[in-house]
Amino acid sequence: MKNIRAVRRRFLTRSIFRIAVALATFAVGATLVAAQTQPAAAPGTASVATSDDYVHFSLERGKINLGFLAGGGTGLGKSDNTQFLYAGGRVGIVLTHDHLPGLLRGNFEWDFDVLPMYAVFPPNDGVWGGSIRPVIWKWNFTHGRKIAPYFAAEGGIVFTRDNVPPGDTSQVNFTPGAAFGANFFSKNRRSFFFEGNLGHMSNASLGNHNPGYNVTFMVTAGFSFFKH
Repeated sequence: MKNIRAVRRRFLTRSIFRIAVALATFAVGATLVAAQTQPAAAPGTASVATSDDYVHFSLERGKINLGFLAGGGTGLGKSDNTQFLYAGGRVGIVLTHDHLPGLLRGNFEWDFDVLPMYAVFPPNDGVWGGSIRPVIWKWNFTHGRKIAPYFAAEGGIVFTRDNVPPGDTSQVNFTPGAAFGANFFSKNRRSFFFEGNLGHMSNASLGNHNPGYNVTFMVTAGFSFFKH
């Protein structure tokens, strides 16, 4: 059984590392592609949205983001023997019009994740629970027409049936972090999104001990609908 767990940990860690490299490459590529797919406006005129400018029509102020997602990841450093899996839904709203020039042009979106399935796999067991992320403050880069990279600051809470990490810790942990990713619009107001997240998990001394997981890396994939 220990050998099976060791093989599982090595497989998950290597897979997540490869996904991390792919996501980093993808984040840079998405930004460059978004810049190249935006047609230049004629001198002295404002940029006008066209019918295939899915980003403009989907990420307008007041649009509601409804989506579902799934993901997983691993602890890093001394916590690389622990893995995570989660799934749930996302709701959000685009709060502002576009601001800033050029590649930095974008708007502010506030999202909220509800994750009824959140599993933690320490070395010798699995712990089940759920999570909410009430704070996902996202900056959408809206320079492109069909790809919108984004960066987000996040904060959430994880509730588990047993203490995490195992021991005299807590069943409640907090998960601040930062995410980077992109929306890929397949049609107007419909997008697939992929993101990576660097985070931290600890109980903020709610338990007698607070070893936590100093650094975690997660990858998430999902689908979003943007509505009025």
